Amino acid sequence: MTDRGWDEDETRPYFFLSYAHTPKSGARGAGDPNHWVRQLYRDLCEAVLQLTTVPAGVPVGFMDESMHQGELWAERLSEELASCRVFVPLYSPRYFNSVPCGQEWHAFTRRPVYPATMDVERTSGIVPVLWAPMSRYRLPKVASELQFNHAGFGPDYATEGLYALMKLSYFRAAYELAVHRLAARIVQVAEETVIPVGRRLEFNGLPSAFNVSAPTKQLRISVLTYHQGELPQDRNPDFYGARRADWHPYRPAGSPIAQHAVRLARQLGFQPTVHEFDDEVESIIEGNAEAPGLLLLDRWALRDPRRRELVRRFDRSDATWVSVLEPWNTDDRECLERDGEFSGLSDQTLRKTRRAGRPSFLGVTGPTGLNSLEDFDDALPRAAMKAKYAFESRTRAEPEEPPAPRPSLREAFRHGPGAYGPDGFGGHRTEPFGPDPFDRDHDPDREHDPDHDRNPGRDDRTTRDDYGAPDDRTVRITRDGYGLGNVRNISDDRTNRTARENDRYHRNDRDDGDDPDAGMAPLGGPHR
Repeated sequence: MTDRGWDEDETRPYFFLSYAHTPKSGARGAGDPNHWVRQLYRDLCEAVLQLTTVPAGVPVGFMDESMHQGELWAERLSEELASCRVFVPLYSPRYFNSVPCGQEWHAFTRRPVYPATMDVERTSGIVPVLWAPMSRYRLPKVASELQFNHAGFGPDYATEGLYALMKLSYFRAAYELAVHRLAARIVQVAEETVIPVGRRLEFNGLPSAFNVSAPTKQLRISVLTYHQGELPQDRNPDFYGARRADWHPYRPAGSPIAQHAVRLARQLGFQPTVHEFDDEVESIIEGNAEAPGLLLLDRWALRDPRRRELVRRFDRSDATWVSVLEPWNTDDRECLERDGEFSGLSDQTLRKTRRAGRPSFLGVTGPTGLNSLEDFDDALPRAAMKAKYAFESRTRAEPEEPPAPRPSLREAFRHGPGAYGPDGFGGHRTEPFGPDPFDRDHDPDREHDPDHDRNPGRDDRTTRDDYGAPDDRTVRITRDGYGLGNVRNISDDRTNRTARENDRYHRNDRDDGDDPDAGMAPLGGPHR
């Protein structure tokens, strides 16, 4: 292997199959739900093999079956994502809600893509597959911007998705057609693009390309410790690895502490990522709260003056949205012998953090510290939720201006027409809807009323009776032809009679006896 992930003389895999692991249903006798993905992978490898000259024994593709577990899992994924020629994601609602799937997408798209020839316009090495219908779901931006035509895969594929085609015998022919067309598309994209082998990235520290979760659902786990190449001479290297993220304080129990914290955080509904504290601390000190955080602090690192100063500055910054956990294994003889020394060093460096933890989260690190993996398992949920609450409190946006007051009928009556605004409800009706029926200065009927001069008080009287009821009277709002609200008094018999008389006067109607609409505006609005 080269530092770029693949020997130049070896044949690179044609495709990387990216999919969301589906958990078992829990029902008795339930089969493996990922069986169908494995079957698709086998069928796809066979089809690609028939369309290419891949030698015998050379992998045609790659599919992760590790269920995102094991110490070597991240390294293997990084290696394959750095070398595959085509990225094949299986679209489903679960897929775009998966952080590892988003990290896989991000890792592949860090590699540049070049058209193989000048007359080819292809600039992406991604060939998406509709594993489940996605018409009811909104795709993340990176997926919605991807131009891809599924028409050649058959109408049943676009309607049902590949999972239904392969599981239901009714669609057997449609499934075989879709797999053949998919294999042909993979080969075509591989031949029409040049995607150089990339560098293997630190997979656990990668962001998700989908970015579908709110910041409060994220959890940034940072580690402050050593790697084996920088350990003090009196520290046992068995608890450390080639990277700082390999720190394994409770060895042989569990796994590296950052990886263990990731699993616990996912059980709480977080979408965690792992980082080195050295890379995070300046941003935290400056107050840039991107998401809730956890600091996994190795007290041995406080012996180093530079690291101790970083922790001291972090503590003084009062970054309450980052909780601190200090794994300290008393079964480790070196830790047990120096327990008092390093506990005192920690107390001196994290003075503000210690005070902020009392009293509501006094037990976050336990009365005697995190002396075992069980103690760590108990403390992490409380520490993560404490960071989440502090982050929400910090980032809760205050309204820039007070909300608009709710409309008040009383205020409308007290101040006359227009108290709600030109449209009667605080809005502004524009010209296509015609002049404001509440504005007497623009009353077209009034302009052409021959009796207006003989009855100078009629408009004022009608306006007050119809719209200016006293404050203690019940009113009714109806809708005119513009959808605007018209206010009418319905509690006072005298006013109702006056309103009927005025309506008849304006409409020149004949009184036919009981009028069910008495006191109500006509459907088209009041006629003035």
